Amino acid sequence: MQSFVETNREEPVKEDVSRRVHTFEEIYRFFGDRAVARQAERCVQCGDPFCTTIGCPLQNHIPQWLEAIAEKDLERAFLLSNESSPFPEILGRICPHNRLCEGACTLEDGFGAISIGAIEASITDLAFKAGYTLPFPGITTGRRVAVIGSGPTGMSCAHFLLRAGIGVEMFERADLPGGLLAYGIPGFKLDKATVTRRFEILKAAGMKLHLDTEIGQDVPFARLVEQYDAVFLGIGATNGKRAGIPGENHEHCFLAMEYLTNVQRRLGDRAWMERFGVLGKRVVVIGGGDTAMDCVRTAIREGAQEVTCLYRRDEANMPGSRKEYYNAVEEGVTFLFQAAPQRIVVDEGGALVGVDAIRTTLGDPGTDGRRRIEELPGSEHCVAADVVIMALGFDVAGLPWLADAGIALGRWGELLIDAGTGRTSHPKIYAGGDCQRGADLAVTAAADGRRAALAIMDQLLG
Repeated sequence: MQSFVETNREEPVKEDVSRRVHTFEEIYRFFGDRAVARQAERCVQCGDPFCTTIGCPLQNHIPQWLEAIAEKDLERAFLLSNESSPFPEILGRICPHNRLCEGACTLEDGFGAISIGAIEASITDLAFKAGYTLPFPGITTGRRVAVIGSGPTGMSCAHFLLRAGIGVEMFERADLPGGLLAYGIPGFKLDKATVTRRFEILKAAGMKLHLDTEIGQDVPFARLVEQYDAVFLGIGATNGKRAGIPGENHEHCFLAMEYLTNVQRRLGDRAWMERFGVLGKRVVVIGGGDTAMDCVRTAIREGAQEVTCLYRRDEANMPGSRKEYYNAVEEGVTFLFQAAPQRIVVDEGGALVGVDAIRTTLGDPGTDGRRRIEELPGSEHCVAADVVIMALGFDVAGLPWLADAGIALGRWGELLIDAGTGRTSHPKIYAGGDCQRGADLAVTAAADGRRAALAIMDQLLG
């Protein structure tokens, strides 16, 4: 260990841009046995590992599995990695590591952080390839929990409940499980086979999965509360936000998730709508997070004539992963920073032709600590566009059966929970993820699901 002086930080091999923009295949080729051990050997094994205590919402056993894989003990590294995380090979691919574990790494300032994300993904990939399996006891308790939603929060809750021998039935309204992992995150970041494999593991462990099943329509929520020992809500935040500007309801002004979902459906040979096609069109994406990067990079692959990202702050204040921004730049996306949309421009024939924007500057910090946006009078300009995609975050969808069950909601429709357990105002119902905290990361959703699972175990098993 501690070979950081002799060994430089490495990233996984990345597919050449000239090829990758024509395919939705994953662009990274993760580490093999020797490379993963070599990169793990750079770890200094801090006494107080900030990567775990400060950087990781799951507080993964990062130094421990780094040490194990550095010693070429793949099985131990695999089990340690999967002990605290419900799907490390997924989070190793999609987490914004520069803001989390790697950003907190002691070596980040001067030597380059340990390649934690790539090592995390590589360990489980290599272990599955080698035939290792995860230990589940089977359903041993006679207790049953209904999990509503198959996204990262629901997957995590189910994973940890199954490890305790508690029966799980999962209900998903879509025709594929995974939530945003299935229909939101493009294949060039996360191969869908990786998600499918995790659900096969959960089903083999005893989970029953009900697809195309919408609670409140196909199955009454009250029936679940009555028939199961506990219910977990991992329903996400699915209502896309618009900018609140004139013209934004034009038929070629899309929300990010409806666009991304439609592309994923087409790629998966499922029903899709041609109106979301961008071939040969000028596309403007409004927003600066990872969802915006997913949209611009998808539009490139879908054959757009040109793709522009409009963001009202500067590059340094983009909320998404740095590597996703750099990948987008490499792939030909144009970025217009410090420009705020004012209205969607439509010509006399009703065709969308552009976005009127205004230049901005950053003022003093607001109550949230972020610098305020100030518009510069006289700086109005038009950005040409045939299609506009709004990637501005998500709100919790209003579901009447929540109130009918007596579940307390917050000002914005979010579920109110006990911070330590995830329990709602109803004693049998727990919640976590975006429906409780607002749109956030897959890793925080996974942490919420684990927290609730542990609390449910205490309630049901003592």
